[in-house]
Amino acid sequence: MSILGEDKNQKGSIDRSRTNLLRGLEQPTLLFLCRIMPKFLTPDLLTAIGMLGTVIVFAGFYFASITHEKIHLLWAILGFAINWFGDSLDGRIAYYRNTPRKWYGFALDCIMDWLSLVIMSLGFYLYIDDAYKIFVFLFACNYAWVVLIAQLRYKITDKYTIDPGPIGPTEVRILLCLVVVTEWYFGNILIYFSTIGNVLFFLINVVDTFKLLKLGNERDAEEKLKKQAAQ
Repeated sequence: MSILGEDKNQKGSIDRSRTNLLRGLEQPTLLFLCRIMPKFLTPDLLTAIGMLGTVIVFAGFYFASITHEKIHLLWAILGFAINWFGDSLDGRIAYYRNTPRKWYGFALDCIMDWLSLVIMSLGFYLYIDDAYKIFVFLFACNYAWVVLIAQLRYKITDKYTIDPGPIGPTEVRILLCLVVVTEWYFGNILIYFSTIGNVLFFLINVVDTFKLLKLGNERDAEEKLKKQAAQ
């Protein structure tokens, strides 16, 4: 449910603003898919399809690790595509069909994000050399930090945003696909991408944390003024 619409006046949209680079292409595509989606594809089934994509990503890394054949890594590209399809449409289709469950969807979204992180990280952990497994732990910590910031921002502002600037979940999936292809073709460079990714992830999280604290301070000031005005 992470990749959803932004225009409240358009059928099929919800109250999540988007700032990612590909939103101009992605949002019309998702709306088109909502219009042609068969009735039997329910939001819960789409969530399951998204999770299937996660499992396929894991399988690609797992079989590459046990067979030492990097061609299996390419399964991850299919997995990311399936994950995008299910994860992007489960919540949006519910709003498009006017059957949303806001808090159920939010809770399920958070749980599925965590489970996807665990499964994908496990695949990465099994594939990468022992000396560099610490980078998997760091990636998991950085991603968990992103999720925490998103949830706290929702609590403070009552608006759920999922894009830390121009790079959102869709862009991350595309970048990961490029990394997988590069690893398959050249070999043994995944660790360099992991290092750069972790550093960038950390820096973005630090900036977003200070922004979050600023929002919290502003919310406190607003509530203080309201209390003073009510007295």
